[in-house]
Amino acid sequence: MNNMNDMYKPLLILASAATVFAQPSPRPEFEVATIRPSAPMVEGVTAGVRIDGAQVRWGSLTLKDYIGAAYRVKLYQIAGPDWLSVDRFDIAATLPPGVPTTQLPEMMQSLLEERFKVKIHRDKKDFPVYVLEIAKGGFKMQESAPDPNATNADPKAPLNITGGGSAQGISINLGRGSSISFANGKLEAKRVTMAAFAGTLERFVDRPIVDMTDLTGSYDITLDVTPEDYRSMLIRAGVNAGATLPPEVLRFLDGATVPSLFDAMQKLGLKLDARKAALDLLVVDDARKTPTEN
Repeated sequence: MNNMNDMYKPLLILASAATVFAQPSPRPEFEVATIRPSAPMVEGVTAGVRIDGAQVRWGSLTLKDYIGAAYRVKLYQIAGPDWLSVDRFDIAATLPPGVPTTQLPEMMQSLLEERFKVKIHRDKKDFPVYVLEIAKGGFKMQESAPDPNATNADPKAPLNITGGGSAQGISINLGRGSSISFANGKLEAKRVTMAAFAGTLERFVDRPIVDMTDLTGSYDITLDVTPEDYRSMLIRAGVNAGATLPPEVLRFLDGATVPSLFDAMQKLGLKLDARKAALDLLVVDDARKTPTEN
């Protein structure tokens, strides 16, 4: 028995050494990336991303936006200095050969850590949230009809995702025939999943929204709200987007509860239930306001 143990000792030593010296797979990085301050905006906010083959361009996003995309968290899950939501940057990058766009977040992590010296740690925190769920009377909507243009679209065609907003309203193009608009007292969504709808709707209310409907289809949704609720929802969206608004405008949010939005949701067989939930929190320990040179 001892001889058998002696025979296997070299193999055990090699295995241990391999474990010690093994390195994790390197995180992918962009081949080339340039970062420039965004041009000043005269009115409203317009931002987005365009993916065209190996070329990716982001426009007019804050460092907080980039951090959220890179680490796959929503903006309310990021804790850090207020200036993260102030300055906006344009980023143009080239994907390395063979690396799919599904790894864009990992490549963005590498870029932020290298150029903005971003340092983070993760934590947990209880958040007041709205849970989006099916109302007691049952879901009252049908899935969107199939879009032949989207079905037959070339998957390699450029993908544009853009969003813009001003005092006149907000529009978001999610690409592939999916969009959301908020204007003239009406929120309209075309071919959106419930997850995407919840992620957009939370920009208009006072707390994050967690989708718990378990619905997997795409839907056309229309919600009518009163003029008072429309005004407070538009202001809330501006605040959540990082816009600086005067105190006399912000006062409209005092005690705002947007009851007509909740009523409109009930008519579709949906409801927003106020609760508390423990969610991931990304804490930004350090970051540069200005990236290192291109």
